[in-house]
Amino acid sequence: MKLFKPTMLAIALVSVFGCQESVKPTETAPVLETEMQKQAYSLGASIGMYMQKNLDQHEKLGVPLDQALITRGFIDSLAGKSIIEKEEIQALLMSLDEQMKAKQLAVATAESAAAIEQGVKFLEENAKKEGVQVTESGIQYLVVTEGEGDKPSATDTVTVHYKGTFLNGETFDSSYERNKPAVFPLNRVISGWTEGVQLMSVGSKYTFTIPSDLAYGPKGNPPRIPGSSVLQFEIELLDIQKAAEPEEATQ
Repeated sequence: MKLFKPTMLAIALVSVFGCQESVKPTETAPVLETEMQKQAYSLGASIGMYMQKNLDQHEKLGVPLDQALITRGFIDSLAGKSIIEKEEIQALLMSLDEQMKAKQLAVATAESAAAIEQGVKFLEENAKKEGVQVTESGIQYLVVTEGEGDKPSATDTVTVHYKGTFLNGETFDSSYERNKPAVFPLNRVISGWTEGVQLMSVGSKYTFTIPSDLAYGPKGNPPRIPGSSVLQFEIELLDIQKAAEPEEATQ
């Protein structure tokens, strides 16, 4: 992730918008009477929020930036008196970017390893629970309600209500909360869904526990789902739209 472009503009933006202690908002609100004035203010506000978010990331990853020096660099550059040449600024910012990438990779690797360990333990224990069945691929499922309708094939389009949760019970996605069922081709979702929903008849409600390699794998689905996450889904199959039969070629 590129946090700072290695240019003089980046120095200016970081300086102005990243220093809450050194650069404080004026006590008197600016007069915004014209559309152009509002656009100018909105541009500054947007950049400020973006830069503050990046500086927060630096802080969290253990690469804090000295806000007093950021401010000084901005002021010196405006006056044409920067004590660091443009070429060196570019090199320094590229180095900073590489540091951040290394930190992010280390954090992601540690989180992935922890998720794998947690997932393995959870799957082992969950498989022992009454009523839980395990497919050959490793998907675990519990039949909550068994329907009597048709079962879909991988090429069909299904209508479902669902809730996705992490192993700690936290919900990361829910059609129930949106009060609107989801409709999608069954072969356009994670493989755990493609396989699992084909086990269901219309009217059924299952709870699936899906290993990470059948979900989003080591990369996850940022920013919501970390890498190597075992996920649980409560799925209710409401309807099936059968795929169109291919037309036979005329002789």
